Amino acid sequence: MTKYSLLLGSALALLAVPAAAQTADDAQPQDDVVVEGRYTIPDKIDTATGLGLTVRETPQSVSIITAQRILDQNLISIADVIQNGVGVTVNEVDDVRNNFYARGFEIRNTQLDGVPTNWTLAGGAGETNIDVSIFERVEIVRGATGLLSGAGDPSASVNLVRKHADATDWGGYANASYGSWDTVRLSGDVGGAITADGRVRVRAVGRYEQGNSYIDLYKNKKFVLYGVIDADVTDNTLLRVGMSHQEAQPDGATWGALPTFYSDGSLTNWPRSKTPAAPWTHWNTTNQNIFATIRHDFNDRWSIVANYNRVRNAQQTELLYLSGTVDRATGQIQYAFPYKDEGNNVQNSFDGQIKGLVKLFGRDHEIVLGALTSSQDRDTSTFAALSFPPGTNFEQSGGTTYPYPGFSTTASVGEKTKIKQEGYYGAVRLNVSDSLKIIGGGRLASWNINGVQFGVTTDYGNKNEFIPYVGALYDITPNHRLYGSFTKIFQPQNARDRNLDLLAPLDGKAYEIGLKSAFFNEALQTSVALFRIEQDNVAQNDIVITPPNGLPQQTYRAAQGVTSQGFELEVTGRPLPGWNVNFGYSQFKAEDRDDVAANTDQPRRLLKLFTTYTLPGALDRVTVGGGVNYRSKAYTASTNPVLSTLTNPVPFNFEQKGYALVSLMTRVALTERLQLQANLENLFDKTFYSQVGFFDQYRYGAPRNFTISANYRF
Repeated sequence: MTKYSLLLGSALALLAVPAAAQTADDAQPQDDVVVEGRYTIPDKIDTATGLGLTVRETPQSVSIITAQRILDQNLISIADVIQNGVGVTVNEVDDVRNNFYARGFEIRNTQLDGVPTNWTLAGGAGETNIDVSIFERVEIVRGATGLLSGAGDPSASVNLVRKHADATDWGGYANASYGSWDTVRLSGDVGGAITADGRVRVRAVGRYEQGNSYIDLYKNKKFVLYGVIDADVTDNTLLRVGMSHQEAQPDGATWGALPTFYSDGSLTNWPRSKTPAAPWTHWNTTNQNIFATIRHDFNDRWSIVANYNRVRNAQQTELLYLSGTVDRATGQIQYAFPYKDEGNNVQNSFDGQIKGLVKLFGRDHEIVLGALTSSQDRDTSTFAALSFPPGTNFEQSGGTTYPYPGFSTTASVGEKTKIKQEGYYGAVRLNVSDSLKIIGGGRLASWNINGVQFGVTTDYGNKNEFIPYVGALYDITPNHRLYGSFTKIFQPQNARDRNLDLLAPLDGKAYEIGLKSAFFNEALQTSVALFRIEQDNVAQNDIVITPPNGLPQQTYRAAQGVTSQGFELEVTGRPLPGWNVNFGYSQFKAEDRDDVAANTDQPRRLLKLFTTYTLPGALDRVTVGGGVNYRSKAYTASTNPVLSTLTNPVPFNFEQKGYALVSLMTRVALTERLQLQANLENLFDKTFYSQVGFFDQYRYGAPRNFTISANYRF
């Protein structure tokens, strides 16, 4: 951490902000801290500690993707949001699945309004592609968040904050857009009070989408519905009930990605439009959430809240998995595996919190106590293919020639498991002085999975694991706050070694120190953080095993003493009237105890910038903007399967060199209610891989594309 301390020292130079900036800060009216249309929020968040702290009061790195950023950048799915978040990355597995990462480790912790929820592996039931039109914002807390999430990685936690029925006056918007590959979207959002006294309010959101893709054969239809009722049962009691429902129907969907090697050991070089899918493949998904919340304020010092969540993620597929090498002359690929399944994953969770103020030594101190219990049933039925043609032609363009094999109507058990999680936690923030706050807490967590997963009996987990959390914040000046935090990590994992034995659970510690600052009456916020993560039993790619007439299986080895350390910098907000900006830079190094690089498929450096500016004077109806996302080199170490032998492996790295993607946007307000907006992504049409080396394959990211939209507010 020594060399990184220089960066923190440099950040302290922010204390010497030009006097003009502080003068402008003081000149801002007090009721203009944050308004709609900005990249910062004044709201308190529960994602990290449950204490209801603002971003500056939370002793961890926090990024908020607000509704304005979602609009400006034309972000459609959760994966789009993560792709543009500071210090986080997306690896695309195929047309449906995505993996998220931060600080070199996978993100497995997700929350809905602060309530933890489990996803299927890589979002196989469409979870990572859930539409963000139903969310007010997305909160990303980087680092370990075991205090609220329980089991998890020291990467980050993603909290999806739903839209609520807060407004008493009726209003909303309607939006229509058209973009590349004949993509059409129609959206609407409307809400208001349905009683004269405004005590009962409703809100509804809908979206329909259809379009094709830069990848051959693929086309998709999706519709989203969301509704919520907020009712003030009494002056001190709020009842909220709602439901969301999304269905996606992608045809020509890929399962996996593109093969890397020809049968002579040379490398393939497919066009970006190439697909390993067949015309008959599809991957339909359903994502549904029913929820209820009741909150009661006993007085202005104590409150209690209880939540119920029912999450259902389901998929129905007919797919084709291609693997192995391709004959350069004939186009025949080594392995082809047709597959059909129907999966249904239902999670029911209950949680509650009581929080309030306790007076001690003449000062108020915040305290929170909470509990969570959840149970998730995963049921997947598979249907055997009726035929297995000996091979398939894999030419330069179009899909494969693999014929529809037909599938049995008799179901077999693919997966039938139950995941149970319980957690009891508490935290307190001690207001030691006006400048010093200390946060302490812990969680007693239990997590277990048992059942059958594709022929393998599964029964593992941990019981009554104690996860401590300690944080401290010190105000150097009213605008500059130093912080530090520490927590432990544990995560049972489903990774298996080459003997197909489960790896031991992840175990480790996470440390973070940093500086958070605010300028212009908190309209502009900055943060710099140094972090160190220590872990054992980190799964690293080993070899791919392909059983006869079966699917390839990636095996892993458990790396010990893996240390990830680095720093992050973020600047977000409104430095001048009409100018919104979000800038982030992150860098880390991850090695095991033998100084061998770990998790090399993750880029060590990320730079993300997006900004908009509303022109002054007579052009004040025009907003222009743009940004750049940069990722440094990433690779997966493996061997050439054709040239290697058991005694003489030939090393090969599946590598993506560093690259930058540039985006542009402009918006014109034709009237006070009607706006036209244009977005252009990948301006210079950069060819890049969105994933390399997963199961010895690779996938291309999207080429240059555009969206034009009209938005009407009422």
